[in-house]
Amino acid sequence: MVINDSDLDPARIAAAATVIDPVFLHSPRSDDATLSRHLGRRILIKDETRNPLRFFKGRGADFLASGIGPGHHLVCASSGNFGHTMAYASRSHGHRCSVFLGKDSNPIAQERIRGLAAEVRLIEGDDAAVKQESQGYAAAAPQRILVSDGQDAAIAEGAGTIGLELLAAGALDAVIVPVGDVALISGVGCAIKRHAPATRVIGCAIKRHAPATRVIGVCPASARSMAASWRRGVPTRAPARTIANGLATVDPSRVRFVACEPSSTRSCSSASRGSSTGYASRSTPSALCSNETTGDRNVCISALHVDVARRVHRGSE
Repeated sequence: MVINDSDLDPARIAAAATVIDPVFLHSPRSDDATLSRHLGRRILIKDETRNPLRFFKGRGADFLASGIGPGHHLVCASSGNFGHTMAYASRSHGHRCSVFLGKDSNPIAQERIRGLAAEVRLIEGDDAAVKQESQGYAAAAPQRILVSDGQDAAIAEGAGTIGLELLAAGALDAVIVPVGDVALISGVGCAIKRHAPATRVIGCAIKRHAPATRVIGVCPASARSMAASWRRGVPTRAPARTIANGLATVDPSRVRFVACEPSSTRSCSSASRGSSTGYASRSTPSALCSNETTGDRNVCISALHVDVARRVHRGSE
């Protein structure tokens, strides 16, 4: 069984905020006085490391697992972080869990997953081989559910609760969000566009919603597949060499792509225009990479993207 509901729903994001384990909600946010003074604008930091997993993925995994009935067995492929997250959520909601990892994956991550009572299956080969093995295993029994970080809408909707919390900080001109499998940026963008009519998100239907705050996706310089895919409008493989496992997307072909009006999108690394990556939702943001130029005065940084904030600042000068 594969969950493939690709249309994000703002109502479900609102519902997620009432369902997700409170240990993942209301993460700290604070004004960075030094960075704000240096850049000449308000810089707000939202810290998603103050939870049992030490990263944001717990929101989406918990929301997804909470909606799955008893007797199911969750299956996923991972480089480490997502498997750790699914193991935690599965234990919390009484589900069995099997995590497929590459044989060269981090042994510490392997032990953490096993420590959460999940099964770890180590696979020879690259990410594609790990993914293929997980798919075959999930398809072999009806009670098994294949969970994909970049494809399951509930995961993005759970992450979208970050967007709801950001709105409580007041008006924002730009939100800088890391991009791996686009679940985070899609969910945050959906929440912000729906609940803040005056907020502008670069992406699909930008003309229709006439927003005022940008959501900027950030990819590591050494993991360019998502940015390359966004610019070309088709899934584009690229090697990933980064310690940030959650952003180390090599093969974005498993992520849903949607067409975006050429006149409404802009690549962060150039003035080129094209298609965006993300879920099949009108709320999908499409600004990806690391040097968007803007004159925005109030910027929220997710995951401490200080260098990107500096580039944003230079571009407005």
